[in-house]
Amino acid sequence: MEQSKRELATQAGAIAGLVGGIVIWIYEAAVWVGAQNLMPLAGIPRNATGLVFGKQLQESLGWIAYLVGTGIHFLFSIAWGVLFAWIWPYFRERGYEATFLGLIYAVIAWIVMHAAIMVASDNHPDYFDPVVIIGGFMSHFFFTIPLALIVKRRLG
Repeated sequence: MEQSKRELATQAGAIAGLVGGIVIWIYEAAVWVGAQNLMPLAGIPRNATGLVFGKQLQESLGWIAYLVGTGIHFLFSIAWGVLFAWIWPYFRERGYEATFLGLIYAVIAWIVMHAAIMVASDNHPDYFDPVVIIGGFMSHFFFTIPLALIVKRRLG
C-alpha cells in the first residue's frame, strides 16, 4: 500500500475504531448494565483498568482508573480499527463483503484481546464459560460491524 493510501487507511481506521469503541460501550450499557445487571454504568470506563492491571490497582487508582480505562479502551479500539483498514483492501479486491469480514474480525479480536488479558492479569471472567464467550462475541460484533462499514465507506 503506497504512503497516501496507508495514511488514508490509517485515518479511516482510527475514525472507525473510535466509533466502534463508542458503539460497544452503548451495547455494554444496554446489555451488561441494563439487561444483565453485571456492573454499574460507571463501571464500564474503568473496566479495562481492572482487566489489564487487576482489581487491586483499579481500586487504588480511584477516579484515575476511569481515565486509564477509557484510554486503554480507545487506544485498542483505534488500533483494531487501523488494522482492519489496512487489511480491508486485500479482502475487498477478492470480493468479500465488509460486514462478513467484520463478523470474523470480531471473533479474532475477542480471542486475541482475551488471551492477552489472561496473560496480563488473573482478574477476568472464566473465558471458557460458554455464556462469557457468546456474550463477548456479541459485544465485539457491535464493535466490528460499524467499524467495517465505516472503513468500507471511507476507503470505497
